[in-house]
Amino acid sequence: MNTLPSSTPNILLVDDSRDGLLVRRALLEELGYCVQIALSGEEGLKLYESANFDVVVTDYRMPRMDGRELIERIRLQDPNARVILLSGFVEPLGLNEQNTGADAVIAKSSNEPAHLVRSVKRLVNRGMRKRPASPNNPPPCVRSAGSF
Repeated sequence: MNTLPSSTPNILLVDDSRDGLLVRRALLEELGYCVQIALSGEEGLKLYESANFDVVVTDYRMPRMDGRELIERIRLQDPNARVILLSGFVEPLGLNEQNTGADAVIAKSSNEPAHLVRSVKRLVNRGMRKRPASPNNPPPCVRSAGSF
């Protein structure tokens, strides 16, 4: 039986599709993860800089800052960050772990939920060090009243 580590893993979801975010958040929260969401690469990067996340899940195609650029900027801050890239264009664009910098690349399809859950569990259990907590780095699972 797979169980989550004793402290609740924190996941950051980044996608410009509100519907996609809500569905993925519901799926991961049902499994016991603490999930924060961002509607753009810029918003995702700000959240990443202000809190401690175990895994980042980002869409590839977003306006202004795409998923590849977000991954690059996260990796500059923490080369050991655990990142999953989602895209509806994995095969046509030839996206893979080597050319995106992601730990896992998942195609948006009917199999996405199973692949996402499996990849998140694998990366959470990978056991890499976390960035140290500080007063400026609060736990991310505290939602504001304006959070959707």
